[in-house]
This record gives sequence, C-alpha cells and structure tokens, in this order.
Amino acid sequence: MSVELAEKTTHKVHVSAPAGVVYALFADAVNWPLYFSPSVHVERLEFDGERERLRTWCFMDGQLKSWTSWRHLDPVNRRVEFRQELPASPLSALGGIVNVRPEGPHSSELELLYDFSVVDDLPADLAWAERAADGHSRSQLAGLKAVAERWERLDELILTFEESVHVNGPAELVYDFLYRAGDWPDMVPHVTRVDLTEDEPGVQRMTMETLTEYGTHTTDSVRICFPHAERIIHKQTTPPTLLQAHTGEWSVVPEERGVTVIAQHTVVLREENIAAELGEHANLEHARRHVREAIGRNSRVLLAHAKQHAETAVRML
Repeated sequence: MSVELAEKTTHKVHVSAPAGVVYALFADAVNWPLYFSPSVHVERLEFDGERERLRTWCFMDGQLKSWTSWRHLDPVNRRVEFRQELPASPLSALGGIVNVRPEGPHSSELELLYDFSVVDDLPADLAWAERAADGHSRSQLAGLKAVAERWERLDELILTFEESVHVNGPAELVYDFLYRAGDWPDMVPHVTRVDLTEDEPGVQRMTMETLTEYGTHTTDSVRICFPHAERIIHKQTTPPTLLQAHTGEWSVVPEERGVTVIAQHTVVLREENIAAELGEHANLEHARRHVREAIGRNSRVLLAHAKQHAETAVRML
C-alpha cells in the first residue's frame, strides 16, 4: 500500500524583490533550468491561460527524474497550485501550493506547501522521498530568491543567441549526427573525448573534452532527445566559471529544399567572476561578447560538420 504523509510540509523564504517579480519568475516554469541548477528541462504540453500541463526533467537527490504535472496559475492572488500527474518513482503522488505575499514595494515572502505519498511503505523509499522533496524545495526557493533579487539586471545577465546553417540533405541524417555525439571525436577535430551514456531512451549524460585556444576544456551536460521532432535539448550541469547557467537546443527545420539546422543557446552570466576571468577592466558587455563568440564559434564548427556529414552521405547515395 502507499504511505500518505498526514501533514503537509511548509517552507518559507524572504525575498528582497517585488511580489509581482517573484510570482512571474515562479510562474515561468519553462525558464526554470536557467534559475535552478537541478532543473534540466521543462516542456509545456498544454496551456489555456490558467491551467498548464508540464513535462519536467530534474535532478532530485542526485538522481535524474522526469514527471508530468498540472499547474493552476492565479496571478491576481499570486498563487500557483500544482499536482504531479505522472510522478517519478517511487512517488505515487506529489502536489502543493505556492503563495507569494508582498511585504513592501520591494520585499515579499515566498511560501511553498507540499504533500506526497510513496508507492509502498518501504522505509528506504519513504526516506528518499522525504530527503529528495525537501532538498528540491529548498534548492528551488533558494534559486528563485537569488534570481529575483537581481531582477533589475536580469536583462543584462541573460543572453540568448543562435547560429544556423542550411543543409542540402535530409533531416534524418543531420539529426543522426547530432544525436550520435559519442562519435564526435572521430568526426570533429576539436572534440578529443566524449563519454556518453543513455540509460533511458532519449536521455543522455555526456562529458565532452575539447581543445580551445586556452587548452583543454571539459564540459558535463544532460541532453534530452526528441527524435520525432528532431530536437535535442541540452544543459550544462557544471557550467564554466563565467556562467551561472547554460542551456540550449539543436533543432532541424525542414525547408522546401533541404533543412536548416539551428543551434540556440541561452546563458546567465556570473557577474562577480568577470574580472577574474577577463581582466580587471572587463565589464558585463565584454563578458557578453566573449561568451557569445566562444560558444558561437564552437556551434558553427559543429554545424559545419553536421552539414558535411549529411551532404557527403547524400552524394555517396
């Protein structure tokens, strides 16, 4: 039988930001991977203006979990109710309420109440659920507090850009190149090593080592693959010193002739590390240009090899 926790758990945190800002950031679940380090990807499946259905991939207690949930958004009362539709094992249910209460023009209280149950009354499962839910909640509130208190500078700290290339070849060949990242060391000169695991279909953990002008660079990331849509979502789990977060998407878009391959990136800059990384006279604008060029350059190289891979295969056929 399942074990229901008789009492709801409550967490509260004070945030030095307007209540409207705090609510808007929490309501914007699609961008949570930028703000919460455990969050990998949130896909909005349905939305009617008040109720939305989400698919979420997130680390809980060090384990990568996925679930589907419903949320009811109430911007007037700054309240969000949520309930997981398909919880991650061993949970059988999880839901709760988030309230944002103003405490002044630039101050608010964020309150999270939640309850959960587990599939069986196994002590290990219950202990994991309690630990994971508590850790996830505290991490989420801390992340939201940190980003909300920088709300006046978010537009400068967040940078979104993309690179693209046209390929005279079928989408399947391009997607195949992007999906088989484990083969990149044999196909892309600056990629020296890739350790890739896919314990669950379409969910990849990847460590990649590349050569840069400054030496060898290693990145760890999670990739969520959508083969039918020919998209691959990715997030760095250990971003470099200059970045708070780095998320992105590879997408293959059919055209009248061939396809367009797009590499889209969004980063959150870590302003306090700019001087140490780029020199004492560097500012936020220098950091934006540096990151844009470094990530863009790597994307252009991979896009060029994706194009070469697909077009060479077409010629051979």
